Amino acid sequence: MGKFLPTLTMENDSLESLSAFLEDSIFLLEADQKIIAEELMISVPSKPILSEEQQKNTYSSKIEHKEIQLTNYQETKLDLIEDLIPIKGNFSKGILVLHEESSLSTEVMDMLVKMLNACGHSMTEVGLLAAENLENRSMEEFKALNAHVVLKFGRIKHPINQLPIISYEIHTEGETEYLFSDALTSISEDKALKRQLWGALQLLFNLSTGTK
Repeated sequence: MGKFLPTLTMENDSLESLSAFLEDSIFLLEADQKIIAEELMISVPSKPILSEEQQKNTYSSKIEHKEIQLTNYQETKLDLIEDLIPIKGNFSKGILVLHEESSLSTEVMDMLVKMLNACGHSMTEVGLLAAENLENRSMEEFKALNAHVVLKFGRIKHPINQLPIISYEIHTEGETEYLFSDALTSISEDKALKRQLWGALQLLFNLSTGTK
């Protein structure tokens, strides 16, 4: 074997105790294991003793497996992030504006900002969500946004339409208040619709007793 093994007389000594007499690691053949085991009156280890190269390969395989697991976990988290319903704005007060238009013109945005400001709320408290970004989304996904106030303007292809809501009337579902009305573009061009929306917003935000 290339090294002299001192004679061991203690019956309780194990193969591991041999390392105390040697400076370098040793690797025993199966035949050597049996001979030494018989001398020490112990059974042959059931777990095979691996060579240094085999140990390195086993360690590398474990590291590779852990890296694959971490990659899969990161990809799953990324998929969840990318799958969130896209909302524009800080949405800090849970006020969600659903609008039919793909984008809002300067005039329409100006009207919306003025109305919300008159209700005691700034655009930093509001989230904007275009109808096209809500299509093919479930009601469960929508509720996960945790909106406290939902202002729906115009046509939205979504199960939210199944709620028993009359336009320009406030409807409460759990902890969320809903107000459905015409499209913002239509309201901006019609003074009567503006007055109707303003009256509903006053009730929604309790302007007579203070803002929410």
